[in-house]
Amino acid sequence: MEWFKDFYEGFIFVFGCVMLLMYALLALLSLRGILRFQRSHSYVDYTKMLDSPLAPGISVIAPAFNEGVTIIANVRSLLTLVYPKYEVIIINDGSTDDTLDKLIREFELQEVDFAYNERIKSQPVKRVFKSVNNVYDKLLVIDKVNGKSKADASNAGINAAAYDYFLCTDVDSILEKDTLLRLIKPFMDEEHQRVKAVGEPCPECGYVHFEEDSVRVIATGATLRLANSCEVDEGVITRVRPPRQWLPRFQEMEYIRAYVLGKMGWSLINCVPNVSGGLGLFDKEVAIKAGGYDSQSFAEDMDIVTRMCTYMIDNKLKYAIRYIPTSQCWTEGPPNLKVFGRQRTRWGRGLAEIITMHRKVLFHPRYKQLGMVVLPYNFFFEFLAPIIEFTGILFYIYLIVTSQINWHYALILLLFVYLYSVMITTLAVWWDHMTFHYYKTWREVIGLALMAFLEPLFYHPLIVFFALKGYYYFLTGKKHSWGNMQRQGFGKKKTANA
Repeated sequence: MEWFKDFYEGFIFVFGCVMLLMYALLALLSLRGILRFQRSHSYVDYTKMLDSPLAPGISVIAPAFNEGVTIIANVRSLLTLVYPKYEVIIINDGSTDDTLDKLIREFELQEVDFAYNERIKSQPVKRVFKSVNNVYDKLLVIDKVNGKSKADASNAGINAAAYDYFLCTDVDSILEKDTLLRLIKPFMDEEHQRVKAVGEPCPECGYVHFEEDSVRVIATGATLRLANSCEVDEGVITRVRPPRQWLPRFQEMEYIRAYVLGKMGWSLINCVPNVSGGLGLFDKEVAIKAGGYDSQSFAEDMDIVTRMCTYMIDNKLKYAIRYIPTSQCWTEGPPNLKVFGRQRTRWGRGLAEIITMHRKVLFHPRYKQLGMVVLPYNFFFEFLAPIIEFTGILFYIYLIVTSQINWHYALILLLFVYLYSVMITTLAVWWDHMTFHYYKTWREVIGLALMAFLEPLFYHPLIVFFALKGYYYFLTGKKHSWGNMQRQGFGKKKTANA
């Protein structure tokens, strides 16, 4: 037993040190990435892209299942995005409430004949609607059989998409007006570099012939935030506030850390692990060739990115996934522990599925960053972390019961890990505020940052518990439906007398 104790203590020490170093490295990479973004975008006039004939068309895809509470306001928000050429595709995924009826009445929809080309498998499409009012000409509504997952509904949206790029979002989300302009820019920047690298258009056909090793951007993402306590008027965020309720406030802090510090750092070295299902812009051609979304997956956002990267590497094509640090999407976070638990259990199960489904890529040198950095990181520091933390707690209890613990060193170690966690989170919140100033007062910033002191004691144990519950569901094959978020609806803009 003594040899196991020494081995386990050594393993935990190495694992913890590597994790702390990874967070420090991501913090440095994130800082560099944000500074680079600010320098390169400080003089960008996005409005000029509105008049550019080179701006590609974008299909905005938003699956909806029992979203009657917020569906009208959020569809109106999507229809007011600022971009020269786009469409909005709402997929009613077999809703059992009044979601479809509200859409039909509000937007004057009428069933139409539609050339639906099923390039990716999904549950059958029953009807397609267009508005008889030209004001809503951009809107397309698909009514389909429930596929029991957002992935299946998204596949139907991709099949119906008219343009070369599609943005996948949640119908309960509110997007900034310039979201499409900002997310398409990395695609256009890389395209410009490819043209410069190759030279002038061919005099015979007029097209630029790209070199085989030129880099192709296949996806972009941006920071998500919670809209739970923000002021919203007609689908527009008019005042940003941290959530008042504790559970969504913890999530806001977690999102800032994950996007501003995490994904911006990964983006700099082209190792982005996933593009959020709440907001992601994708190259449709690559997504279709990669097989689209796995309709059985509970982590469809990570799955499609891994599929697309694998496809590019298998075909010896260079690719890039970019992230921008500005907040472009505002979503309603779970308002209570029951809904939050369902969400995080699903995420835990989804992560276990990803590691299993793509195990051939894991640690495979042929897949470069994907096989040697992205998936190994997810395996060790996302998938194994809850297991190691739980067994570590059991090990600590064993040491206490058997009087083998050195309290002096144990308390120092716990204090160090605790303060390091607080420092990383506080740093992310501070960088976010100093760079983008989303919150109006320092009181709001400090109030959010103070949650970092409570996170290890209250919020993080919940994350670990629900992740382990998701693993258990995966191992036992227990059914776990996609579920409904039970939307509360976004708050209205306060009046002067309020």
